[in-house]
Amino acid sequence: MSQQSSPPLSLYLHMPWCVKKCPYCDFNSHALTGDIPEQAYLQALLEDLEQDQQLIQDRPIQTVFIGGGTPSLMSPDFYYRLFEGLSRHLSFAGDAEITLEANPGTVEEERFNGFRAAGINRLSLGIQSFQPRQLEALGRIHDDTAAHRAIEAARKAGFDNFNLDLMHGLPDQTPEDAVADLEAAIAWAPPHLSWYQLTLEPNTEFYSRPPDLPDDDRLWEIYCRGAELLRSQGYSDYEVSAWSQPGAASRHNLNYWTFGDYLALGAGAHGKVTLPDGQVRRFWKTRQPEAYLNRIGSRTAGQQQIETEELPLEFMMNALRLSGGVPESLFTERTGLPLSVVEVKLESLRKDRLMMRDRLQTTELGQRYLNSLLERFL
Repeated sequence: MSQQSSPPLSLYLHMPWCVKKCPYCDFNSHALTGDIPEQAYLQALLEDLEQDQQLIQDRPIQTVFIGGGTPSLMSPDFYYRLFEGLSRHLSFAGDAEITLEANPGTVEEERFNGFRAAGINRLSLGIQSFQPRQLEALGRIHDDTAAHRAIEAARKAGFDNFNLDLMHGLPDQTPEDAVADLEAAIAWAPPHLSWYQLTLEPNTEFYSRPPDLPDDDRLWEIYCRGAELLRSQGYSDYEVSAWSQPGAASRHNLNYWTFGDYLALGAGAHGKVTLPDGQVRRFWKTRQPEAYLNRIGSRTAGQQQIETEELPLEFMMNALRLSGGVPESLFTERTGLPLSVVEVKLESLRKDRLMMRDRLQTTELGQRYLNSLLERFL
């Protein structure tokens, strides 16, 4: 195994609280039962960073993503003080992309102005649907009017770089319903759209009591009609469920899919770092907010080295999500392994018309059967 250069470094920050738990959500989110302990959580995040700082070898942060939960529940002052504290320990690239997830039911223009003043330069708005019936079925705390109002407020606050989250395959959804949602989103000319299928995840209310979801034929029609509309409006699906206008792909997401590194702070956050000796390590933080707040010493709940024989699959699981794939040279840059270790499998996939030649990229057929393709790297 050769020693690879350090990949780009991102930062993920997790805010675990939300107004209420949505029935489809399997993220580490916890419904509020009182006021958010902002000052205590700020202190915990900065203590967490002090424990992890030795992992990153003074590399600059290229992108930041603040996820949850509902990060927009935290005050603008919290983020101002957070980035002030982070900057004492980390260096940030001058053009760092800093994204905050926001729920349309928790924001208004003044709050967006505050987020922007704190240094946040990109928003991801969790719309999910513009149809009242679907929003109610999904347990969202906002209605369609609040969704439109939040987008307008974001634009007035100066956020010209933003993402709209939409789901399809919703309870009793027709292809016409799904297209109507996309048309409502496109009318705002978002640079980026996350358009992904609702799935039933374990440990969710929907998994215990499944709603009536569209069958496979209807799901395929929804996807085909939606994709046709998006492409006609200048959006390209650079990743399995991510669509963007030219030049507006999420840099943070791209770092994930190109097997970059990401530091992780906050309750339940997951990270991945490449150490100077080439070892690639995953780690995760204490999950329960109260336990994270009260932890003495390291807040890392566990860590695992990715063994050499596991690196090819780990790399491919990420890189092959990108519709345009990655250069073959990136495999060695990120894993430290020669491409020859997977050449036999690559040739087999090319013969089956699932992968392209001279680039680590799936064909259209390979993208459609991506899970089966990846099994070949086991």
